[in-house]
Amino acid sequence: MPAGTRAGVLDMGRGAAIAAILLLCVAGHADAGEMAPPRIARADVDWARAAEAIGAVVASRSLDAAAAPRIDAAMARLNGATAVRLPGIAQSPIPVLLPFDIDAFMRDRSQVGLAQNSAPLDPPGDPDATYYAGFGHPDFFAAGPSGFDAAFRFSLASVPGLADVHFARTAEIEITGSLLVYDLDPPVPDQGKGVPALEADFPGIRRSYAEDYVRYTFVRYGVPYMVSTVCFDSAYSRFRHMACRDADRVIQLFLHKLRIVGGMPRPVAPFVIPPVRRPAAASPTFTYYGPGRLIPGTGYRGNAGRADATVYSNIRFPLAEAPAFANTQYFGRRVPGGVRAYPWRDNFCESRSFYVSQCPGGAGHQGQDIGAGGCSLASLGDDRCTEHRNDVLAVRDGAIMRAPGQESVWLIVNTANEHIRFRYLHMRPKLLDADGVVSGRVVKAGEVIGPIGNYSGHENGTSYHLHFDVQVPTRVGWIYVNPYMTLVAAYERLIGGRGAELTDDVIASAATTVNDASVGGAMITLASVRHAILGAAPVAPVVEATHRAATRCGWRHHWRGCAMRQVARAHGLHRHAWHFRRHHI
Repeated sequence: MPAGTRAGVLDMGRGAAIAAILLLCVAGHADAGEMAPPRIARADVDWARAAEAIGAVVASRSLDAAAAPRIDAAMARLNGATAVRLPGIAQSPIPVLLPFDIDAFMRDRSQVGLAQNSAPLDPPGDPDATYYAGFGHPDFFAAGPSGFDAAFRFSLASVPGLADVHFARTAEIEITGSLLVYDLDPPVPDQGKGVPALEADFPGIRRSYAEDYVRYTFVRYGVPYMVSTVCFDSAYSRFRHMACRDADRVIQLFLHKLRIVGGMPRPVAPFVIPPVRRPAAASPTFTYYGPGRLIPGTGYRGNAGRADATVYSNIRFPLAEAPAFANTQYFGRRVPGGVRAYPWRDNFCESRSFYVSQCPGGAGHQGQDIGAGGCSLASLGDDRCTEHRNDVLAVRDGAIMRAPGQESVWLIVNTANEHIRFRYLHMRPKLLDADGVVSGRVVKAGEVIGPIGNYSGHENGTSYHLHFDVQVPTRVGWIYVNPYMTLVAAYERLIGGRGAELTDDVIASAATTVNDASVGGAMITLASVRHAILGAAPVAPVVEATHRAATRCGWRHHWRGCAMRQVARAHGLHRHAWHFRRHHI
């Protein structure tokens, strides 16, 4: 066959290949991985042992107590008394442990004839200082079908025995008792070491340092409990955190003050982990990379991402409207087509200095960045992405945990089938304070929490986006897990269609509309373009050329055309690449 004829046949073959690529791209990509619900174990509560701890207190301090009250009756009396200060405590199906002098509290109520009275008890002085061993009344307390959560904020100077600790800021301690424990895939967090000084009172207690928290975990009455505080692992406080050696003293004193203050035995009901809910129909536009597919070179110290396909909860998507774009913010210039375009990209393990035990490198981003649609980062007009114009919503029914002035908003979810918490970042603290988004507020899924902002330590501290992350209780405490697939499933329910998971890098994003309902443009992958234009040419030179194209064209508005020209010119294919761009892209 003459050379010209062979070239013509080759061109026709490549043209047919390009056409086939376009047909495949319009049809979408098959899912590369299956979403899965979390693995959760439920504890068996030993209420008989708990009764031994509280029976004598309730029997001797209650005005109408029998000599040996049944455990449910004893707990009902105890709950009736402590609910004055801890509303909803009876909802916990496990014993609630807090640093609370229950003996003194019940004695005082008995002496003034208030054993069955719901009126507050206010002895002389600060009642919180009287009963809470100086730790003060919990800044946050919530009980529900899977246990309880409490957080304390206090001055170390107010706690007897800790006045010599040099930490001028407000200290914080969290305690959780959870009927449910989440089982995570490796790498598993540090399981900690024993604490000989506490072993006699807390058999099997473990101490660990993970994700900037020093944690003490133990099992009592068959239930796992976890106590933690943020600290800096050094001999002195830094970065607004206590030194860990001081945090150890604080937590050990806190542990020694723990008493049963409430809870109620519940019938054992069947435990069902809710399955992942996804729409049956396919979305014509929504595409995403699989979990763990970071932008190349953006992982911590060159490590990859976390390929976790778990959907930890069937949440409502945290932004009010579609389209929305889960994508990097820090490395936004490396995203062809911009961060406000499909496909989505996981950035849970993106390079940061935060400890994240679930990331291969041990450090990462902790959560997922989400940008709102309907605005332009480059515009200077009315359509510019500016703060406080897009609503952020509660993803589940739950309770807010947040002190006034704080940037972090925690949403605590406590149901019979899950115990989980979600964190929102970068909303403006003053607006949150004005709207009453503080500890104790109960919200419903879909309720507005606040608007997207760009706050990170101060106004304009970051780009206009929402940071969203997820923690679950494990045997070593609350651990950050990858929220990416949880968000993918939630977004699919929001737009009413399943997304297509991409298995190769793309150089063009699907078109979107405000309601995400229009048919998108073709999805062109670098591998597809390489094969169609260059045939069986050696791989390495082409990959090098595409990397150069990404570098040279990543910031340009018309990225596709630029990248195609760069790749084609590197191999002397100007005419074919230009023809391809004009007539097929």
